[in-house]
Amino acid sequence: MAHAIRFHETGGPEVLRWEEVTVGDPGPDEVRIRHVAVGLNFADTYFRTGLYPAPLPAGLGVEASGVIEAVGQDVTHVAEGDRVTYTGSPLGAYSTERVMPADSLIKLPEEISCETAAAMTMRGLTSAYLLRRIHPLRAGDTVLLHAAAGGVGLIFSQWAKLLGITVIGTVSSEAKAEIARAHGCDHIIYYRRENVAERVRELTGGQGVPVVFDSIGKDTVAGSMAALRRRGLLVCFGTASGVPPLDAMQLAVHGSLFVTRPALADYIAEPAERAALAGELFGHVASGRITIEINQRYALQDAVRAHREMETGRTTGSSVFFP
Repeated sequence: MAHAIRFHETGGPEVLRWEEVTVGDPGPDEVRIRHVAVGLNFADTYFRTGLYPAPLPAGLGVEASGVIEAVGQDVTHVAEGDRVTYTGSPLGAYSTERVMPADSLIKLPEEISCETAAAMTMRGLTSAYLLRRIHPLRAGDTVLLHAAAGGVGLIFSQWAKLLGITVIGTVSSEAKAEIARAHGCDHIIYYRRENVAERVRELTGGQGVPVVFDSIGKDTVAGSMAALRRRGLLVCFGTASGVPPLDAMQLAVHGSLFVTRPALADYIAEPAERAALAGELFGHVASGRITIEINQRYALQDAVRAHREMETGRTTGSSVFFP
């Protein structure tokens, strides 16, 4: 019998339930996939808490990898037995198997395991679009990255190093600083005891950075704006501490700043662009130029514990469930 994590009401981790589910046959343009590994992402909490609304009851999770067990009519780019990965809607990745649309699947090269894929598809593609699509970054540029020891942070810093970009990263502890440095972060700011904007100015000769990549949100947005140079870009790609209140006048006060709140889905919606970003990511990982750190492994039944540890900042790198 198939199983899945589902929730019938929004709230804390305790609303998550391990339930038996029925998985039917795939219809046209669908596949049935058996999951080998499932990704745990902070964005999953946005659905669980209701920040991102979903019809209830609902499954959870948007990232997993596995093996295709059956294909429906009109599916041509993948076949039974293929190893694939995916990230994106619809919800339901926290499951042992599922039926889902085929068009979001990405075939895995032999060099990349399902476990690695589940740990990096969302984080890796996020790093890909942040570095390759958001702003025309060039070798020699310096950027500020919050949560530098997180899953995105570790991939981002390694990739930035390959591009010749200097990364100033914020962390909460010495242990996380060590991890961030080991993965290419050039300068560390301890955001709980240092003034982030002042330290950025010190490290950049008073100029500030052209781009800040902020996945924290409400708690960091003021410092992020103050760390930018004139006409800099604030990239709010996450809201771990809540949605930041943005006052348009403050953008002018801080130097005619720009701000964007991007979503990965809009950068991989076109098959050709998704393939290009995935190809770059897979190439770096397969060659060893970028390593994927899986620092937490959980049984899927332990989703409540996993969410608690993630929300209290006790995780680093990537986390993976095993169905």
